[in-house]
Amino acid sequence: MVQSPAKTSVPVRGKPQEAEDHEAVDQTSNEQLPLEFGGQLKRLFPFAPEWRNLNHGSFGSIPNAILAKLKDHQAQTEARPDLWIRYEYPRLLDESRAAVAELLNAPTDTVVFVGNATEGVNTVFRNLKWDEDGKDVVVTFSTVYEAVGKVVDYLVDYHEDKLEHREIALTYPVEDDEILAKFRDTVKKVEEEGKRVKACIFDVVSSRPGLTFPWVDMVKACKELGVLSVVDGAQGIGMVPLDLTAADPDFFVSNCHKWLFVPRGCAVFYVPERNQHLLPTTLATSHGYKPKKVVRTTPLPPNGKTPFVANFEFVGTKDTNPYLCVKDAIEWRKHYLGGEERILNYLWDLNKRGSALVAEKLGTFVLENKAGTLTNNAMANIALPIWIGERGASGNEGDVVVPQIEANEAFQWMLKEFMGAYNTFLVVYAEQGRFWTRLSAQVYLDLKDYEFAAQALSEVAEKVRGKEYAQATKEKL
Repeated sequence: MVQSPAKTSVPVRGKPQEAEDHEAVDQTSNEQLPLEFGGQLKRLFPFAPEWRNLNHGSFGSIPNAILAKLKDHQAQTEARPDLWIRYEYPRLLDESRAAVAELLNAPTDTVVFVGNATEGVNTVFRNLKWDEDGKDVVVTFSTVYEAVGKVVDYLVDYHEDKLEHREIALTYPVEDDEILAKFRDTVKKVEEEGKRVKACIFDVVSSRPGLTFPWVDMVKACKELGVLSVVDGAQGIGMVPLDLTAADPDFFVSNCHKWLFVPRGCAVFYVPERNQHLLPTTLATSHGYKPKKVVRTTPLPPNGKTPFVANFEFVGTKDTNPYLCVKDAIEWRKHYLGGEERILNYLWDLNKRGSALVAEKLGTFVLENKAGTLTNNAMANIALPIWIGERGASGNEGDVVVPQIEANEAFQWMLKEFMGAYNTFLVVYAEQGRFWTRLSAQVYLDLKDYEFAAQALSEVAEKVRGKEYAQATKEKL
């Protein structure tokens, strides 16, 4: 059981008015719990009244109650900076680590917090040592998040001949078994070349397209082949079930601020005890680092924690109060929303039904494989009736075709049109010669929001047909 958030003993001279206002908005004491999902829950979030948040997957959002918690923690920090940062903060941080460890089914001392998933991946790869013989290879997939792919690109550039980055191309829809076969074939080919795959980065749910990846089976394959598994679960906790003891990856990071209702930025970083010695320093190196040749003191109080946990507890002065809100977010989800299973069931169902509705309205389709595993999460990808260069074989006669040279201009215009004319943001991206959209399900949404998305997408497609993007460019000139 996750304990109710403990009250701090640090006195405060009064809460900020903004925090009090948000708390007042979140009064649900007269309602039956757990709350009913759908559009009526929007009032519990700090969205502008006219804004439809159809892109939760990019930056997440938090309930007003959690925003109030964050404001309170920040007020506590300012009330007694040294008392809070040196003594109260570590205690509350441990409570959040315990809460998220229980949710992930992982030992508490295997989980710490970092700013975001990219920071977690950087922490792994900036610590790993590469063999002097230049035969180490890091494998990623073509769906790797761009910033994460660039982590490896930078190391290749920095170390020059000591490391190689090899990418496995994926063309969706693809079955899970095909992905695993491609990985095994790549490892075999690398070994036949006299090299070795040292590590592989892969997603829990990829970003663009937003699709579930067979990450558990990939971890197993990595173990069999002697490859370090680095799991980028940026899209993960709060939208898919996770059992890290059962999966047992070598490294795992997941953004709590995307789907768990934790303030930005906060990611849980899991490293099993067997691998913690591989990460002697945080990013950036701070008081937790233990030099090999000298002895340096630290101004922080002794805590008796493991070297791994102590290393990540304090990494310089910055606002890490979002980390303290993890336990509060988990408790809020349990108390008001009925817990993780109820939340995930709603998200997955709304995702599948809502995306099918949008695809039908557009006369297109949802990106899915034969097994139906790609949409086992809270995001779906729907083909738009807008092609780039020429209409593909799967297109309809009435589809829109944008000249290749104008594709980026149309793309940028569409994003601004959604925000300016429809008070929303819809992820649009180009893949396989056409435009797609990625929609995010959430507890404060229902099928009415998907109907709205379908209408907006249809109307914008017609505006693209009329080349309104070109007219907008002329008006700027």
